[in-house]
Amino acid sequence: MPAAKKTSRSAAAPRLADFLCFTVYSANLAYGRAYKPILAKLGLTYTQYIAIVALWEEDHQTVRGLGEKLFLESNTLTPILKKLEEMGYLRRQRDPQDERQVVVSLTEAGRLLREKGLTMTLVKESGLPPEEFAKLQKAVAALRNNLLKAAKSQDGDSD
Repeated sequence: MPAAKKTSRSAAAPRLADFLCFTVYSANLAYGRAYKPILAKLGLTYTQYIAIVALWEEDHQTVRGLGEKLFLESNTLTPILKKLEEMGYLRRQRDPQDERQVVVSLTEAGRLLREKGLTMTLVKESGLPPEEFAKLQKAVAALRNNLLKAAKSQDGDSD
């Protein structure tokens, strides 16, 4: 059987590695892999971890507010919060002033996760000097914010 003929690629055609979106996506996957063994010791996923970090930053948030902060839809966030509640790290309660809202709060066990070393970041593991890491983080955040703004204006939801 003859070997499959390779498709010739134009010199101008971009390669997968040339796409910034793929670089960001694959870096996100790499972060997940780097955090996985650390978080596995506590039985947490990365998404559960970032939800807890967001609550360390600002406890007693509505599910909606937390979802906006984490860039997660309610149908994705709710099972995460339910699992964290089952694990004893947070509680969900209806807001007495507006029963349509659910407020999420850390329990003592959720606050104590900080003391178990869950405030770690992978700055050292990135191989970047701390000042370069901080600069990159700000650049990626600016990129994200600009893309969200562009998507919002394309949806016709401009302010």
